[in-house]
Amino acid sequence: MNQLEILRFALRGLLANKLRSSLTTLGILIGVAAVILLVAIGEGSSRSIQQNIQRLGANTLTISPSFSGGGGGGGAAGNTGPRTQARQLSLADAKALTDKTLAPSVKSVSPVVNASSQTAAYGAAGHAIAQFVGTYPSYFEATNKPVTKGTYFFNDDVLAARKVVVLGQTVVEELFGAADPIGRQVSVSGVPFTVVGVLKEAGSTGMQDADDVAIAPLPAVQQSLSGFGSLSSIVVQATGAETTTTAQSEVTAILNQRHGITANNPDYRILNQATLQETVSAATGTFTVLLGAVAAISLLVGGIGITNIMLVTVTERTREIGIRKAIGAPRSAILGQFLLEATLLSLVGGLSGVLVAFVGTRFAIAGIEPVLVPSSVALALGVSVGIGLFFGSYPANRAAKLRPIQALRHE
Repeated sequence: MNQLEILRFALRGLLANKLRSSLTTLGILIGVAAVILLVAIGEGSSRSIQQNIQRLGANTLTISPSFSGGGGGGGAAGNTGPRTQARQLSLADAKALTDKTLAPSVKSVSPVVNASSQTAAYGAAGHAIAQFVGTYPSYFEATNKPVTKGTYFFNDDVLAARKVVVLGQTVVEELFGAADPIGRQVSVSGVPFTVVGVLKEAGSTGMQDADDVAIAPLPAVQQSLSGFGSLSSIVVQATGAETTTTAQSEVTAILNQRHGITANNPDYRILNQATLQETVSAATGTFTVLLGAVAAISLLVGGIGITNIMLVTVTERTREIGIRKAIGAPRSAILGQFLLEATLLSLVGGLSGVLVAFVGTRFAIAGIEPVLVPSSVALALGVSVGIGLFFGSYPANRAAKLRPIQALRHE
């Protein structure tokens, strides 16, 4: 009996019980599709988080005040513990970080003031801007905020405290609709600002709209909106991704000296985007593996289903097996037929699962765009075929070992 005849007998056996074969195939289909889809969701969420982090730049440090620490000096007599009153970040701190002798790994420093609750108006349209930022021109490069229309402001605008502003896409749509905003004046809490540029669309980050932002020169914002108080943060751009950690050490040394920090209780905190990205990548990678492992249980259940169905099939066709062996069918032909049936069930189920998973990745799931991972497709399909061979081997061996006389006596 040649291989083609064995295949023909296997197909005839499967098609004789279409419903049973379909249900068995469905178990493998669900398992394969679940593995590929869950891995795709994990990969999609990982990339989404990394992209959100990269928007601030991989070589960026964000320094913000911390109210849990404190500097040295000025405490009450006899008080040797850490101070609870922290020094605020100042413009002088930002200027100190630009010292190339003390901080050679620092490329640019951008002091930032956030003027909250600012309402912008143009004609009859009004909009409450979520984030009104006062800063320096270097902020645009450091935080990866390119301008898609017009231009950003320059150092001359900062020195002259000119009231010019660069708007995010959401603000432009709310105030101007389809009109060109460049060169027009908007009133921000009663203060006129001239629009000089529009930021490239960044998209939403969870509950926050990254495009609901306006950026203006720091002195103009301080004079008109926020006052000359402390800074909200300082954005430091390192000379490269590989020097970010070195830049963080240099910045820490300068701020510790200026704020009189002698213990491990600084009155500021530094967010390192590169370190954060590495940590998130490791965490989401583990999460993706966990999702794939959970889904793989479905494949195991499908394999057990194949064993069950093939055992039933062998029992039902015992007399047929006896007749075939009595007329000269070799043991290898019987073994190959039932093993091929189990493998075909898992292969068809696996291919169908891949197709279902591919279609599923075309749609957003729980707000996440799944990213198909080719290795997960190959692994899931390979495992499904392996399951057919493994779980089908016992029923196939059982059929091949039947003695013809015993099989012919079976009712």
